[in-house]
Amino acid sequence: MSSRSRVDPPGVFTSLAEIARDASTPRELYAAVCVAATLTVPGCDHASLMICRDGAYRTAAVSDATARQIDKLELALSTGPCLDAIEECTTQIQADLTTSSRWPSLVNRVLAETPVRGALSVRLPVDHAREGALNLFSDKPNMFDERSVECALVLCAFATVATSAAEHGEDAASLRRGLASSRAIGKAIGMLMVLNDVSEDDAFGMLRRTSQETNVKLADVAADIVRQRSLSAVEDGA
Repeated sequence: MSSRSRVDPPGVFTSLAEIARDASTPRELYAAVCVAATLTVPGCDHASLMICRDGAYRTAAVSDATARQIDKLELALSTGPCLDAIEECTTQIQADLTTSSRWPSLVNRVLAETPVRGALSVRLPVDHAREGALNLFSDKPNMFDERSVECALVLCAFATVATSAAEHGEDAASLRRGLASSRAIGKAIGMLMVLNDVSEDDAFGMLRRTSQETNVKLADVAADIVRQRSLSAVEDGA
């Protein structure tokens, strides 16, 4: 867990829903997601959200100056977990940058110029023309784990649904339904990634195929997977 004190995740999502309902721009939503990441994702001390459109990358929001600094380094050096998460469509996790051989030019600068020692980037679909990534950073090594990935996926699902709702002027009730569905889907994707050792896209494909084969809504399939996994965890601990 991060050294930062934690808050109640349901309370954070309630606040996010209120922000999404009242926000006038996607930037406000993205900023709220970055702050929420530092409060709810295990190990996260700093967060940024980057968007790519037509090959051009930009930082859409950050939680603080450290996250902004790392984004600037990554864009200047054209290498790093955020770019890989977007370009390769896979979650990027390096829990201990001090022992990492990935992105050497970036990691050397990060270690020398910031307190960050761990990184996690999760792809965030925006729309047909844009892709993004939620980028999380820890000040201590080995703080990011499977639970961190799961929580990050949930936040990304929230950001996608909330931005779409804001752009289309959907009411609060519609937004709440979308958030409930995205939360279950995000959790199910994280569980399938870990259980089957597959990428985020492959996990989503498994969900979609099950939905099509059983003629059950995707959100309901996801909720059933989360419920079954939770029951298994309870039985294993009994």
